[in-house]
Amino acid sequence: MEEIIRAKLEEDLQPQILNIENESHMHGGSATESHFNLTAVSSRFDDMSLVKRHQHLYGVLADELAGEVHALALHLYTPSEWSERNNQVPASPDCRGGSKQDIS
Repeated sequence: MEEIIRAKLEEDLQPQILNIENESHMHGGSATESHFNLTAVSSRFDDMSLVKRHQHLYGVLADELAGEVHALALHLYTPSEWSERNNQVPASPDCRGGSKQDIS
């Protein structure tokens, strides 16, 4: 699944940076490729609002999101925004669902 996502986004975005982290091991259930944290830096985002960027990626990855992919954290930046952030991405929060839920 990670390879499919990477191929689609490389073709569509032609990103300067594309980092896809499989975080499925941090979540409940048996799926091994269901949760991803994605960072993309692309000049394609220059004239898009944050909402439009997300909508665009949801369209590109519609088949994957309708199937095996349960969660996709998106961090989408223009090259200048990435530079302003000092090349830093926020950490993913701990999962609170599935079999890893703390019920204490």
